[in-house]
Amino acid sequence: MNQSNSSLISLFTSHSRQDWRKLGMPSAIPIKEKEMDALKGVNVSLSLSEVKEIYVPFVQLLNIHIMSYFQRQRGIHAYLNNQNQRQPFIIGIAGSVAVGKSTTARILQTLLSRMPWKPKVSLITTDGFLYPNKQLEEKGLMLKKGFPESYDVKRLLGFLSEIKAGKKIVRAPVYSHLTYDRVPGSYETIEDADVVIIEGINVLQTPPPSEEDINKPRVFVSDFFNYSIYVDAEEKLITTWYIERFLKLRETAFQDPESYFHRYKDLSDDEAIKFAQNIWTKVNRPNLQENILPTKYRADFILKKGIGHRGEKILVRNI
Repeated sequence: MNQSNSSLISLFTSHSRQDWRKLGMPSAIPIKEKEMDALKGVNVSLSLSEVKEIYVPFVQLLNIHIMSYFQRQRGIHAYLNNQNQRQPFIIGIAGSVAVGKSTTARILQTLLSRMPWKPKVSLITTDGFLYPNKQLEEKGLMLKKGFPESYDVKRLLGFLSEIKAGKKIVRAPVYSHLTYDRVPGSYETIEDADVVIIEGINVLQTPPPSEEDINKPRVFVSDFFNYSIYVDAEEKLITTWYIERFLKLRETAFQDPESYFHRYKDLSDDEAIKFAQNIWTKVNRPNLQENILPTKYRADFILKKGIGHRGEKILVRNI
């Protein structure tokens, strides 16, 4: 480990799976085996033991942060004589394509909502803030879909500003993974949420300023987060998961005539693997290396996965 990485690691406490699982109280948050299929993503392995040993301790840690946040918020509002509505606790989740962010987000949403105080937990992905395909084509960005420049960041920041301001009802555009595009006129509504989870590959990024931005105030998506998570794994594993997911989708979602990828439904295994490897090499790997991975140590919590999406190591930022 070089000196730079050593300095970054010192910001965190490190926990093996064996040590981490001892922290939780599984009986405190009920969840059943039959719920696993609804929570896991395409080609993501998820067991009840994984939830109990990795996610239950994490949710209990998160709950400490959330309770502290609301207590501090009440005290500050009282001191400032501020009558604004309570702002929700915002959690950001980042990580590579195919690393299992969506699964992590759904598990956290489910478990947090079952805490004794029954918070209302909303989940939004930043996919809805991608520019529509038509605009991406006009900008020459279709091969950079998922890169920071392919998002309507101004709109995303406006959305987060409304949440942080305590606005009662906030709407987010909806994205369809079937059509591979934003759904025109379709929105997801967040209303009176106690906790809002924002999941997206680049949500922790702080891009360098352009020449015109040098002397202007700058706000980043992560500025709105009260807690941030990075889902991590070795690139070799993520590549394998991406290819396996593509093969699975070829047999399922791609068979739908409405699917953007319907044209690839009849690829042979060898053809499908080659095609997926090509997409990974030309699009997803550069995005991971240039934009996503450099944000890892900006997170408050890093979940390192191993074979089978099994949590192996946890890093928790020191307070």
